[in-house]
Amino acid sequence: MAGFLYMSDLISPPDASTPTTPLTYTILVRCGPHQQSQARSAFEFTKELLIQGHHVLRVFFYQQGVHLSSGLRVMPQDEFSLTALWQQLSLDYDLELGVCIAAALQAGIVDGQESNRYELNVANLASQFTLVGLGQLAAASAESHRLVSFGG
Repeated sequence: MAGFLYMSDLISPPDASTPTTPLTYTILVRCGPHQQSQARSAFEFTKELLIQGHHVLRVFFYQQGVHLSSGLRVMPQDEFSLTALWQQLSLDYDLELGVCIAAALQAGIVDGQESNRYELNVANLASQFTLVGLGQLAAASAESHRLVSFGG
């Protein structure tokens, strides 16, 4: 996993003997399934944060990233499903996967409540994902030490 440097890291490199304090992160995923390398990087970065003991307050899927929350995507046998990877990570770490409701509706992704509201015949939001408003991203950002964005 590639490391990321912050300005404070450049001023004084961390001492290996000093334990690091876990930080709270919010992850913003703006890249969709057709941007495999960026979307996979978002997943791998988040997984690594959790493995290292950091707290991820919320993963927020926005813009093209909402397509990763569709329960109707079927991947070829020789490719991995990022949707399934995110779902398993959510189960393993009790991780909140928030999906921008406005972007999801525009992409044709709905949960049961929105399906009833718009009198649709099906809900296709994958399990473990939740439709939320943009305010949830703002609230999580305010409560986090770092906001890390992928895609754009």
